[in-house]
Amino acid sequence: MSNANLRNQCHTFFSGTAPRPAAEDFAEMAAWCQAHDIQHDVYGEGKLVQDFENKVAALLRFEAARFVITGTLTQTVALRIACQDRNNPLVALHPTAHILLHENSNYQMLGHFTSLNVGNPHRPWTADDLKAIPDRLGAALYELPMREIGGQLPAWEELDAVKHYCRKQNIHLHLDGARLWEAAAGYGKPLDSVTAGFDSAYVSFYKGIGGLGGAMLLGSRDFIERTSIWMKRMGGNIYQRSPYVVAAAMRFDAKLARMPAYLQRTRDLYRLLARYPLWQVNPRQPHCNILHLYFPVDRDAANAARDQLAREHGIWLFGEARHTALPQQSYIEWYVGDALLSLSDDRVAAILDQFLALLAPA
Repeated sequence: MSNANLRNQCHTFFSGTAPRPAAEDFAEMAAWCQAHDIQHDVYGEGKLVQDFENKVAALLRFEAARFVITGTLTQTVALRIACQDRNNPLVALHPTAHILLHENSNYQMLGHFTSLNVGNPHRPWTADDLKAIPDRLGAALYELPMREIGGQLPAWEELDAVKHYCRKQNIHLHLDGARLWEAAAGYGKPLDSVTAGFDSAYVSFYKGIGGLGGAMLLGSRDFIERTSIWMKRMGGNIYQRSPYVVAAAMRFDAKLARMPAYLQRTRDLYRLLARYPLWQVNPRQPHCNILHLYFPVDRDAANAARDQLAREHGIWLFGEARHTALPQQSYIEWYVGDALLSLSDDRVAAILDQFLALLAPA
């Protein structure tokens, strides 16, 4: 049985939210459209799309925003234009940046810009890390939080120093805000305080917001207008964006309101995980509602135990265990969302005990 089929047969989930049937999503979208008299857009033009773009731009304090079908398209185009503005193709990226790890070298193959690594692969980067690069930079990308290292956030003062240095050196500072909503809750700051000092930002609507897909690019009005041309050149100008915008807009306010509760539930989970001394969490204390959990078994053993828990108890504990640098060790990622909000501490502990028993033979 495939992982997807096994997961779909489960009734209890840990990470994120329980999967919804497509019919349920579409029925909710239809009811919302009827209640709000929603009309389709045409190539992104229409009241639905513009109202949502204006709402997010005002919330994050940017002049303009453009709804884009994917974050991959959004970020590379934004950095391309930023580098063209400064006549400098060099972009500083953390070694775990999504652009480097998950986009098949599109920035290089399509000639968007040239990347330079900044910082330690296991920690958020700082202004001192940026200063250590001997080359003059056109742009730098900061991901908040940094997903590949357990949802870590730089200290607020360190982030402020990065913003100040980039402004002083005329380096375009771009925010990878795929999980910006979670970062703001982690900092305990308003969204526009986090985005202040960034020249442009990308946010996602299918991760923490729970939409069907889609992203938004934000920046100055002139910047957004010029990036839009490249969106068209690269095939991002789809005829109707309304299904993606509706799925995001109808959940947006409620999801943002839940972010503090997700963070508090993460803190509760850390206290429960202290009962399992052979398991380690990264970061050591929660920065936001994302964490990595390390087991003293290899990846295959962890995945086998996950599958057994799913088959025998209908519980889906995590997506996929991954290798680490050490032998006989693996790690998983948890996004603490609606699924864990609905489980009591006693239920969580009972499930973790079941999983621990399944790991024991390994």
